Amino acid sequence: MKACIIQPFYSMDYSLSDELLQWELDQLDMCDESMDLIVLPESSDVPAFAKTKEDYYSSCDKFTDKLLEKCKQTAVRCDAVVFVNASYVTPTGPRNTTYAINRKGEEVGYYFKKHLVPSEITKTQLDHQYTFEHDEPTVITIDGIRYGFLTCYDFYFYEAYPNIARQNVDIIIGCSHQRSDTLQAIELINRFLAYHTNAYVIRSSVCMEEGGNIGGGSQIVSPFGNVLADMANRVGMACAEFDPHDKYYKPAGFGNPPAAHYEYIDLGRRPWHYRPAGSAIARPDCWMTYPRVCAHRGFTPAGPENSLTALGAAIALGAQEIEFDVWSTTDGEFVAIHDEELSRLSNGTGKVWEKSYEELLALDFGCNAGPEFRGMQVTTLEQILKKFSCHAVMNIHLKTPDGSLEAYDEQQLKKLIDLIYKYDCTKHVYIMTGNDTVLRQLKEMAPWLQLCCGAGMEPWHIVDRAIAIGCDKVQLFKPYFNREMVDKAHAHGLKCNVFYADDPEEAQQYLDMGIDTILTNRYRLIAPVVEAHRK
Repeated sequence: MKACIIQPFYSMDYSLSDELLQWELDQLDMCDESMDLIVLPESSDVPAFAKTKEDYYSSCDKFTDKLLEKCKQTAVRCDAVVFVNASYVTPTGPRNTTYAINRKGEEVGYYFKKHLVPSEITKTQLDHQYTFEHDEPTVITIDGIRYGFLTCYDFYFYEAYPNIARQNVDIIIGCSHQRSDTLQAIELINRFLAYHTNAYVIRSSVCMEEGGNIGGGSQIVSPFGNVLADMANRVGMACAEFDPHDKYYKPAGFGNPPAAHYEYIDLGRRPWHYRPAGSAIARPDCWMTYPRVCAHRGFTPAGPENSLTALGAAIALGAQEIEFDVWSTTDGEFVAIHDEELSRLSNGTGKVWEKSYEELLALDFGCNAGPEFRGMQVTTLEQILKKFSCHAVMNIHLKTPDGSLEAYDEQQLKKLIDLIYKYDCTKHVYIMTGNDTVLRQLKEMAPWLQLCCGAGMEPWHIVDRAIAIGCDKVQLFKPYFNREMVDKAHAHGLKCNVFYADDPEEAQQYLDMGIDTILTNRYRLIAPVVEAHRK
């Protein structure tokens, strides 16, 4: 197979767009019948820097169809497969798309960029809702060759490499628009990708400055780590010939038969050492849609409140948020219990905060929930974070003794913060408390941590308190709030929770009032109301 990469010059001068697009078309005209594969860079239909959304869409409107038509003509004329990245319009908006065009000039598949840079969402406003859905790596088979894909920013998400490798791809097409990394860094990434996936990497990018060391880096790299073609920061095209089925195999450990690198690694993979990942991962709080339902203390028909059973059942039923209550024991352990008095929830007596963790472990926290739960021990915050990390947004109600508004011990708060960080829950957790002193402590100790102001001793002043502290949310406590408070909170960028609604009509009233999150003890009853309102 003979592959060709095209690397155009990229200008910051938008007025050169027509000239630069014509250069791309001319390069396609220079391709010949000896080529089997032709790859162009990302956003080939926007050949110069578009400062505004309007400029971006103007380029797409003017150039996309023209470029695609030339690519199809080239595929037929050269009897080659062509990959080009351009805008693709869907009912939900345009997408950053790599088109696969076969030798007959037919569009036979598409790769939608998985990781959009922030400006593609905020400035260009490309459709990105599909990026929140679980899916497998895109594989397009043409003439018996399996093609995988990464587009520019995608190259940096190395955790995706093993999953691509599992697809047994022969070639990875990389339409790129690299404008910041050095040529050395780009080569390192390309060789790393080829080696880890046992596939040929064909990456086409843009030249920022001829002879410079930033940007560019269009390359063809083999699974053996060999760079077969390297354009550095040179404008034009480059070709290389290779057998896409010639792969790199090594002994899978001393004395074992040869295997691809990723196959050898899979023999010893321990995914629980990594960041949370997979199809069960929920969107971070900042990306999750509103309005939403928060399962208060979990789904209690399935098990004792605040237990792993109840919380897990809520998540399994589809709860976007779960809420649970946390106290600190005398020896510094965080435990998930609602009442400060132990008698309702266990066979013990006394105050939670007066007990050590060992004392609480000796109690039965399932005996009052039914015979099938007898013998259940107290649940810790760490157990919850470990089990459900990133599976839902967690509303952690941090409680203080007897409604005290005194400060927490800073070592204790540090332990709380460290646990959230340890289990990689920083984007899936917020702390709710009515203790303004503790909120201020947390704000100073962990500015990144989302905070929710609770009703506390001054429920009618909750919004003003939250604004003064710099919270992200308020948790309104019925009946101590009104529509004026909700509007004021929203005007200051605060999200509004309400505790609580177990009646569908009441839930609808709160939604009509503008409430963002409804806490409920009856998740199955309230969730359909919120879902219908969201639609």
